[in-house]
Amino acid sequence: MSIRFRQLQAFHAIYETGTVTGAAALLGISQPGISNLLAQLERETRFRLFERVKGRLIPTPEAGVLYQEVDTVVRGLDHVSQAVVDLQNKQGGQLQVASQHALSFGFMPKLIARFAQTRPDMSISFQSQYSSKIQEWVMAGLFEIGICEMPLLYDAFEHHPLAVETLVAMHEDNPLARHEVLSPALMEGEPFIVMGPDHMTHRRTREAFHTAGVPWRTRIHTHLFKNKLSFVKEGMGVAMLDPFALDFDEGGGFVTRPFRPRIMMDLVVITSRARPLSALGQEFLALLLAELAPYAAAPEPTAG
Repeated sequence: MSIRFRQLQAFHAIYETGTVTGAAALLGISQPGISNLLAQLERETRFRLFERVKGRLIPTPEAGVLYQEVDTVVRGLDHVSQAVVDLQNKQGGQLQVASQHALSFGFMPKLIARFAQTRPDMSISFQSQYSSKIQEWVMAGLFEIGICEMPLLYDAFEHHPLAVETLVAMHEDNPLARHEVLSPALMEGEPFIVMGPDHMTHRRTREAFHTAGVPWRTRIHTHLFKNKLSFVKEGMGVAMLDPFALDFDEGGGFVTRPFRPRIMMDLVVITSRARPLSALGQEFLALLLAELAPYAAAPEPTAG
């Protein structure tokens, strides 16, 4: 098998954009060139990578597996290319940060923008991804700083843990809003919008209802806190949401209440143990930790 990087790059671009046209624009080559590279890759792999549905290219299951392996490699080369451009332009350093999705829609963009105000020559590389991928990126040196969910999958990081308390978010007209604090007993039969069964908020909420002897009704499963909040606003159910999704939403239409027992979400800021942080990275890390500190949940009072 003789797979060339350009073929993988074309495949990655099609997977990301969903069309040959989008991939051609992204890579700056012709549409026939993209189609030819994809055809070459399919001949080398001996399986179809996309099915055409209503003008879009839908990845096959084999393409999904291949994408997971190709993604880090292609993005790594993008970082190399950007580094060359920065050196050519004599940029004043590059901030390299990756974050899990919950912080990426408001908290991180605002913090990075504030940090960049006094650094006009700084270039910025910011990506949001699932926590396992963020750990791979930081370990591989593609990003200096990562913010992800526990657990840590590798013993390769300097890390700064942060436990945040989630709140129950509900439509503003939900009758449960009359309570100051919610519990499994008060929420019996209420439809929940949840993350996948492996997510810590899913497991911990399920355990809280099980311990209380109350049936837990799940209605919608999704993969982003932002999606959960959107369904809440539509009155589709209630959701346990982190403060970042709630504090940086500007649409309104929902209210929040504390839940007991508390459902915690464990976050961690990571850097590579094998590589020292740049001076720019050190400055941003200090700011990031200071801004995250107010979100840390206070310890629960002890009895007696």
